[in-house]
Amino acid sequence: MKTEKKKSFLRSLSWVLFVSRRFSRVDRKGRSKVTTFLASLGICFGVMTLITVISVMNGFQMSFIDSILEISSYHARVSDVPGDRAADFAIWAKENPDIKACVPFYEAQSLLVGKSGRESAAVIRALPKNIYETDSGFADEAVVWTGNYDVESENSIVLGSDLAKALKVRPGMEVTLFALSGGNDVDLISSDRVFTVRGLFHSGYAEINSSYAFVSLESGLKYFGSEAKLNYGLKVKRLNEVSKVVRQVEKAFPDLNCESWENFNKSFFGALRVEKNLLMLLVFLIFVVVAINIFNGMRRMVYERRSEISVLSAFGGQHNMIQSIFILQGFLIGFEGAIPGLAFGLLLSVKMGTVFMILSKALFYVQYFFCMLFAPQTAAYVTENPMYMIYSKIPPRIVPSEVLLITVFGIFSALLASYTASRSVLKMKVAEVMRDE
Repeated sequence: MKTEKKKSFLRSLSWVLFVSRRFSRVDRKGRSKVTTFLASLGICFGVMTLITVISVMNGFQMSFIDSILEISSYHARVSDVPGDRAADFAIWAKENPDIKACVPFYEAQSLLVGKSGRESAAVIRALPKNIYETDSGFADEAVVWTGNYDVESENSIVLGSDLAKALKVRPGMEVTLFALSGGNDVDLISSDRVFTVRGLFHSGYAEINSSYAFVSLESGLKYFGSEAKLNYGLKVKRLNEVSKVVRQVEKAFPDLNCESWENFNKSFFGALRVEKNLLMLLVFLIFVVVAINIFNGMRRMVYERRSEISVLSAFGGQHNMIQSIFILQGFLIGFEGAIPGLAFGLLLSVKMGTVFMILSKALFYVQYFFCMLFAPQTAAYVTENPMYMIYSKIPPRIVPSEVLLITVFGIFSALLASYTASRSVLKMKVAEVMRDE
């Protein structure tokens, strides 16, 4: 019984493929050719655009996220650890196979004053002197721009690049922690907390570059006061297992407060997620327009083929099988558009740095041409937009699951449009069509 059903299915599929191929050959010579080509081209551009845009946006967002996770919030944060529990927790974290780094730190807010009197608010974080050796993620994201990450000597500080620019300082110059948050034994305002700038760092997140400074743990103990709370930043080996590590901490040390990066930065990452979803929704409208085009084209094709459909029905062709012919053609339209779109989208994503550089050059020469044409005296002031140089250095992030979803949706939109349009085949009566013909 199963063998007979299988043979029947194969015969039906062979017949559908044969008729569909014959219809396609005629369409290539008829007026449906342009509609089919434009529909495939629309899906190709839709898939290509969406893959490129999402990959570039992932690159921008992940540069922010990587910097935040490795420098600011860590994968998980254990806060306000009592002094008598610090050693026990450090040993437990070191022996935990899921944790690759456990960083103790103190943190305070301060108003920094440069030598020239320039002021800027900052977060002062006291870290171990050997943080660059013990935390590879921190070293990768907090890239030393000028000078060295050197907090070995007393009263040494490393500033974010934008923070140093706001204070107009460079390595070797001094800054004062004029106002400093802390306990009752810390002077809120003092001009005696003078630190020497040893280096400047730069990360992928501008907020960190403009508001973070690092000192040694010893300096933190000295200046943040006896009431300063010791915190631990945890880096896990696999980011998707952060929740597991948080549960382990809560079980082993129920009196400690452990918070994952998702909760600590909930509002910020929620805003990034909404932004990405809205962008995907807007670009998905391309597929809606293409699907409407395919729907109209298929309806016209069904109407034009009504005599052939009637003949096929008269010779025993079932309505569902005849409908499958048009569904198959819709699938081929989507497939022929989505696969080239996938290839072009991946190629553009990989070469996005070159694309930004070409755009920068093109815009520069266009501006220079019009300046020479209408205002030659201002042509010397035309320069390339430096933002394109920054964009070109941010590598796009290609997420396979998102790329697969976009490609499948491109094919599915054409398939759904052809299925909806071909339903009129089921309503067609052979006798009426043959009589009209």
